[in-house]
Amino acid sequence: MKKISYRPLWKTLIDRDIKRRTDLISLAGISSGTLAKMSKDQEVSMTVLVKICNALNVELSEVAEITED
Repeated sequence: MKKISYRPLWKTLIDRDIKRRTDLISLAGISSGTLAKMSKDQEVSMTVLVKICNALNVELSEVAEITED
């Protein structure tokens, strides 16, 4: 079964020297609940992913990936 992983996002934040994941809340305008879901590799809306891509000026592949379970 395939599932979503936000591992690319955490790597992108490190590469950008963004030390705290919570900084993403203000950068991208997402909620703390959304960040908590992403920390558990739970699905979030495409709108959220687009907000993050725009805030970090990256492609979707630098935020999320599909992995095998």
